[in-house]
Amino acid sequence: MAKAMSGQKPVTPSPDGLAASVKAAKTRGLPPVHLWNPPFCGDLDIRIAKDGSWSYLGSPINRFELVKLFSSILKKEEGKYFLVTPVEKVGITVEDAPFVAVDFDQDGESDAQRLTFTTQVGDTATAGPNHPIRIVFDAETDEPSPYILVRDNLEARIDRKSFYRLVEIGNHHDGWFGVWSEGQFFPLIASAALED
Repeated sequence: MAKAMSGQKPVTPSPDGLAASVKAAKTRGLPPVHLWNPPFCGDLDIRIAKDGSWSYLGSPINRFELVKLFSSILKKEEGKYFLVTPVEKVGITVEDAPFVAVDFDQDGESDAQRLTFTTQVGDTATAGPNHPIRIVFDAETDEPSPYILVRDNLEARIDRKSFYRLVEIGNHHDGWFGVWSEGQFFPLIASAALED
């Protein structure tokens, strides 16, 4: 949305206006949000919950096409999340990670395998040097939360069933238990911790 001209009331960002701007600017593939640096237009009450669901003003956004469209214009700057078009940038709330990896495909075995993850909006990322897997342990419960980098500082939390599948195909390497993908080893937990 354009800024209001002098003497006019500022325009409040809306999901419909944002969607129209994206459709107008989008060609094939993902929009080049890394090239877009429009002025900040305020916060929009859009929230991405920990389970990957989207809501606006507390109501679920149930249209998959709209969620996919918005997910294509996500940008993370200095720890904050924004929806960005060529002419506007609005802040949104992300409870954990903006994506959830809901499944993965395994091609090959052990250190020669490739693990390609799929998110809840259909994006894919093959774990490797450009898409690392990392684990964060909860300070209170010590429960692991695994993540994979999807694109441009945007991560997907790997869901529980996929994490259990990773554990099933894991290997020990240099004192760690983890998984291989594209020739890179991603540690999940210290091997010694599994012996306790």
